[in-house]
Amino acid sequence: MVEENIFCQGNILVIDDRPENLRLLSVMLTKKGYTVRKAINGDLGIRAAYAVTPDIILLDINMPNIDGYEVCKKLKANAQTKQVPVIFVSALDETLDKVKAFHYGASDYITKPFQIEEVSARIENQLSIRRLQEKLEAKNRELEKINLQLKQEIDYRSAAENQLAKINQKLQTLATVDSLTQLANRYHFENFLAQEWKRMRREKSPIGIILCDIDYFKLYNDNFGHQAGDVCLQKVAQGISSQIRRPADLVARYGGEEFVVVLPNTDSKGALKVASNISQAIQSLNLPHSYSLINDIVTISLGVTTTIPNTHNSSSELLKSADQALYEAKKRGRNQAVLQSL
Repeated sequence: MVEENIFCQGNILVIDDRPENLRLLSVMLTKKGYTVRKAINGDLGIRAAYAVTPDIILLDINMPNIDGYEVCKKLKANAQTKQVPVIFVSALDETLDKVKAFHYGASDYITKPFQIEEVSARIENQLSIRRLQEKLEAKNRELEKINLQLKQEIDYRSAAENQLAKINQKLQTLATVDSLTQLANRYHFENFLAQEWKRMRREKSPIGIILCDIDYFKLYNDNFGHQAGDVCLQKVAQGISSQIRRPADLVARYGGEEFVVVLPNTDSKGALKVASNISQAIQSLNLPHSYSLINDIVTISLGVTTTIPNTHNSSSELLKSADQALYEAKKRGRNQAVLQSL
């Protein structure tokens, strides 16, 4: 069933087929000042979103009849709901699950079990971005009206356009930089990889990619707390960046505790050397991790892949190959780099 409420600090629609999850999120988010509506399955969730457009949607993946991916696809295809941020809240934590979620239009992804502080922070982040977008759209409409009615006021229009440019710049920063680590975010990484893939294909030069994952980071978070986990992520980000010295290379936060490095004009030997340097740099940080199952300090596993782009392969295959190499590194015991050629 669907519960209807009036807008408050933020109108949140939660779609999950487990009543206990609905109750838990409803209670916790209501205490945070949000107005919460609940839907017990995907069909009811879609109807609720169409009936009263929410500010944000929390969506489970595994649901009967119609799963979360299909729900997200339908919402993004509808003019009324396509701009509403969708945050997947799921027990699925594989990289491919997250990639698929973002492919279908998700704005963010939270892995169960979750902490309400994380959920609240991610909700507020998406609401802040949406508010800026709405302000920008409203400003555009206002400027159009002013230009039509007051063509004589050139100075005013110029000032308004300058202000608009500042807002656009702020939005651009929000869209390309990870706020926690100050690295490039996933959106920037994907655009950069696509651009460099085309350039390397034209030049018939190799390109390398390294996927990095902090070993047993969940145990770190669970035992030291999310604040300490954030500090750990920041230090690991700095450690990785310290080994990337060429202006043409890119370090980005791929998601959660995963990072990615793009290395244009780099063959397998060079990429593996960079991966080895990164691994050593992280160990040199000497970040205590007494709950790790392989070491008493923070370590990382790395998946390395290189290729020369051509018409028979793609950047997505390169990324998938790096993910497979990362999986193999974990399978072999973690705290190591594994090379897999595309």
